[in-house]
Amino acid sequence: MEEKEISLRLATLRTKKKVSAREMSLAIGQNANYINHIETGNASPSLAGLSYICEYLGITMSEFFDFDSANPAKMSKINEYLKKLDDEQLEMVETLVKNLAKK
Repeated sequence: MEEKEISLRLATLRTKKKVSAREMSLAIGQNANYINHIETGNASPSLAGLSYICEYLGITMSEFFDFDSANPAKMSKINEYLKKLDDEQLEMVETLVKNLAKK
């Protein structure tokens, strides 16, 4: 994995959350340019910094690095709902999702 992938992933997830880089930087207790520096490749987040970023985005680090998931925060919420369903309901959801994915 390259730093460029982390930068792009952060920019994508931040944009989906509809928040500016400055606003996010300040919200996680960093200087106003922190997120911008990461997204432009001028800096790399520390492990602690990445933890704060993920917490702010409402995702786990594992979800952050799941580059196949376009919207990990939404997937996490959906997964929480799915955990409450019984087997019959899960089968219906599976059929629905399978049909939607074909389109």
